[in-house]
Parts: sequence; structure tokens; C-alpha cells
Amino acid sequence: MKRTLVYAALLCVLTGPVLAQQGDGTDVPARVNTFKPDKVSATDQRIAALKVPQGFEVKAFAKDLKNIRIIAVAPNGDIYVSRREQGDVLLLKDANEDGALDEAPRAVTHRPNVHGLAIGGGQLYMATPTEVFRAPINADGSLGAVERIINDLPDGGQHPNRTMAFGPDGMLYISVGSSCNACNETNPEHAALLWSTPDGKSRTIFASGLRNTVGFAWDPKSGELWGMDHGIDFLGDDVQPEELNHIVKGKQYGWPHIWGKDGQNPQSTPPGEITKAQWAQMSEPMTLGYTAHAAPMQVVFYTGSQFAAEYRGDAFVTMRGSWNRKPASGYEVVRVRFRNGQPTAFEPFLTGFLVDGGQKHVARPVGLAITRGGALLVGDDANGTLYRVSYSGGTPAAAQPTAIPSQSLERQVTAGTGVPLVLERTPETASIAVQSPAFQDGQPIPKRFSAYHEGVSPQLTWNPVPKAVTYVVVAEDPDASPIKPFVHWVAWNIPGSLTGLPEGLQTQPRLTDPEGVLQGATSRGSIGYYGPKPPVGDPPHHYHFQIFALDARLEVRPGATRDEVLKAAKGHVIGKGQLVGTYQQTDPPLK
Repeated sequence: MKRTLVYAALLCVLTGPVLAQQGDGTDVPARVNTFKPDKVSATDQRIAALKVPQGFEVKAFAKDLKNIRIIAVAPNGDIYVSRREQGDVLLLKDANEDGALDEAPRAVTHRPNVHGLAIGGGQLYMATPTEVFRAPINADGSLGAVERIINDLPDGGQHPNRTMAFGPDGMLYISVGSSCNACNETNPEHAALLWSTPDGKSRTIFASGLRNTVGFAWDPKSGELWGMDHGIDFLGDDVQPEELNHIVKGKQYGWPHIWGKDGQNPQSTPPGEITKAQWAQMSEPMTLGYTAHAAPMQVVFYTGSQFAAEYRGDAFVTMRGSWNRKPASGYEVVRVRFRNGQPTAFEPFLTGFLVDGGQKHVARPVGLAITRGGALLVGDDANGTLYRVSYSGGTPAAAQPTAIPSQSLERQVTAGTGVPLVLERTPETASIAVQSPAFQDGQPIPKRFSAYHEGVSPQLTWNPVPKAVTYVVVAEDPDASPIKPFVHWVAWNIPGSLTGLPEGLQTQPRLTDPEGVLQGATSRGSIGYYGPKPPVGDPPHHYHFQIFALDARLEVRPGATRDEVLKAAKGHVIGKGQLVGTYQQTDPPLK
């Protein structure tokens, strides 16, 4: 009984706020463990006992670096390593690629809780829980003046460790973990992969429902994006598996209600009276699963020329190791085999970090990178050892171009852009007069409706259309760039008996008042109304609040895109109208 109460208390703390948690008859027992193998030092003897496949050799490249986390390698071979607890970034050099440091590691910058690293355009990008910085890389590896380009990422919570990478489209991808174990987030940028311009001035949500995808990378052959997501805690020793996901723009990946292919989280309740079966239909299933609680971290595809040819195009993943499972899982580096663009299996690659029958550990692997010469670097954030795995067991892979194809990403990010407003794409029909008590047609929209301020949806009213079964609302900004027009709101199945919507609707896929109204994804990637947010200093943007009367109810999934709704509405529009407001942000918003 005492153990049950302790478990319940822990679950309440780690789960976080769960909106609309309701009794639904769930009764699921789970045996859970909190087991943290003790740390032992990384002696030469223990390093020599590590296991790698035949033909490979693992050595300590650097020791006693403390809490080293993410690794980034510059084109000239310089190695950068973030240290979260020390709040700095170290520079290491091995110009000859002989596995020996040329000089003592040195800090090139200091930022509290710095974690994610990425290199692009000759600059080193660095992420803390809420900020992104960049600095030019000098010829000697030192950094120039550090510039803050983002200062408003969601605050940390349970998963504060942001990671970044540049995609083949030249954009910066930022992973933001969930603030909790399993909850309905109130900030849609949590549990998501973000898509940002390199200057940080514009960003959207690329994919959502990702609890904590620390590691992600692009297949060098296909250009497809793959990421390893952390599973939910406290579901049991073998639940849930760590997920390898094929990440596609605009897709949702199940968390916090659905895991794996169709597993249901008994801890949670979806918002808006959506069932878990419906949530599963809205979500993408995982492609491949790995042992629960292994804690996947950095991911790289092997693009070097040192390893045997069979490794080229496969991926490696560091598994930091469990604390919510007994026996322990993780504490290793695994290989993910790919064939014809699809992952087929996980297999051990670097093991032996668990010792004394799994009761102790030598390392908790986090960072992972390929050196200019093709060796694999593995960073341990427990003892602070940076390992180097090299290959000399046979014929290495032939050198090949490493430019990642960009066509797939370009198709994803340009879908739905460069098109006319929805009003212009629907046939002429009965006219609907649209009004709002908040602003007149052609006049400025009050600040409280913008994303810079309160961000609440405005009240809208319209004249009734005879025989209307439902209404649809689509708000678009044709003055935006690069997404043109930018979708700010999609709502459908508004009952034909209504002639308006109140101010401040919930931002969730299904509304319970008005009952049954569904909302879709904006160009930001969030669900529900997203207020005007033109760049500071831009001329006024125009926001078209378009209303459509339909002679049918649409069978479209909650969270659908504008174009999915428009396709379903084709042939059913019997009336249309719009209200246009303007918005300009002349001063930087208060933070």
C-alpha cells in the first residue's frame, strides 16, 4: 500500500498538468522501478574491456572533461563539445586524425546551460533552454562576437536540453522536448521539432507529438528525416519502447496519448473529448522500436570513408541509459541498419559500459559525431571521457559526395504556399456579410488579438445562409513571407444554426463549446487560432477572416490542414464572405 502511494505521488509530480483529466474506467497496473546503476571510474582496464565489432578499435580521445554533451565537427576537423553543467563549449583539435589531442581542450564561450550545437554558414550555433546564439568561427577555431538570435523558446520543464541541426534546405531545426512526462501541453512548441530561418527571425512547428527527440538526422541517400524519441516513464519496465520515427512536416507522432504503433497511455486524457482511438488516427505510428527507457540521444548517419562500405548510410545512436527500468537498458551505442531508405533493425555497436552484472556503469553516452577522417566520436557525460572509434579491419568505404538531397524537404516546406486565398479558389456563390465588434473592415486589428500580445481569437458574426448545414472559417495573411499566404486559423463543422463565434476560443483540435467544432493546423504548425505576428517593422499585413457556408458536414480529422478541409468542402460551398483587418508591429515586444 505504501509503495502504491509513493508511486502515485511520483506520477503526479512527473506527469505534470493534464488538462481535462477525467475518470474513464482505466485500471492498468504497472510494475515500475527506479534503478540507477552506480558510477565507476573509466580506468584504462575498463576502457580496454569495451566491445566493438571485429576490425574496430575504441580508445579514450580525451578524459576528465566532466559533463560533456553534444558534439559538432567543423569542416576543418575542429571538434566542439558542449558542457551543460559547466555552461561552456570546449574546442578540441586533432589535425592529423591520429586520435591524439594537438593541445589541451579550451573553452571558446560560456553560456549557462548551453547544450545544442550546430555549424552552418561558418558559424557555431548554440542553444540553451530558451535561447539560441551564434558566433563566427575564426581560423584558429576560436569564436567571434556571440549574437543572440532567439530568446523565446519554451522554458525547460522536464526536458530542457535543446538540440539543433541544419537541414538540407539550409534551415535550422530545433528540437524542444516536453515540459512533463505525459500532459497536454499549453505551449504548442513543447514536444515539437521547430523549423527556423538561420537568423532566428521566423520559425514554425515542423512536427509535433514528439516527447523528447534529442537525436535527429537526415538520411544522406534519400534526404528523409529520422529521429529517436524518448518513451513515457512509469508505464512499466518494458513500456514504452524508444521510437524511431520518420519525421515529416505537419505530422503528429502520438505523444502524450498514443505510443508505438497503437499503444495507449493510461495516464492521459486527450482534450476536447477526443478518444484515444481518434488520437491514434491523427498520429503517425513509429517505424521501429527499441528497448524501453534506454534514453536515445544524438543520432548520426555514417557518411565517412573510414568504416567498411556496409556501414555507409546506416545510422548510429547513443543510448544514455535508463533509470526507470530494472535490469538497466541503454548505456551503449547502437547501429541502425537501413535498406532501400528504410530502417530494418537495431544492433549493438559499442557496448560494455555496464559492469558488475549491470549494477554499475563506466559511461552514459550522449554526444556522437564523425570526424573529418571518418572516425566516430562518443561523448560520456558521466565521467567526461570522449571516446574515439576507428576502423582498420579491411577495405574502407569509397569516398562519396555527402551532400544530402533536398528535394523531399523542399516539397514538404513549400506545400500549400504560393497559392491564392481560399476565397479566390472557391466558386462564386451567395455573399456573406462578416463583422466583428473588435475592428472594422480594412481597419487595424487590436493588439490583444496578435501573437505578440494575448493572442485570443476575435469575435466574428455573419448573416445566416439558408440551407447552411455548417460553416468554415479560414484566416490567412497574403503579405507573409516565405509562407504565402500564412494560415492563421482553420475551423470547420461550425453548426449551421450559429451566426458567429465568441472571442477567445480554445486552441485545441475539438471544441466542446460550440460543441463539435473542429480546428486545424496553422502555418505555424499549431492548432487553433494563431494571432498576427508580422516581423517587427514590416508594413501592415492584411488578415482575411473568410467565412464559408456549406451544405454538408465535413468528415475531416481534427487537426487537418487548410488544404485538407478545402478539398473536403469542394462542391459544398453555398456562400462566402470575408472581413479584412490589418496589423503592424512597430516596436519589439516586451519579453
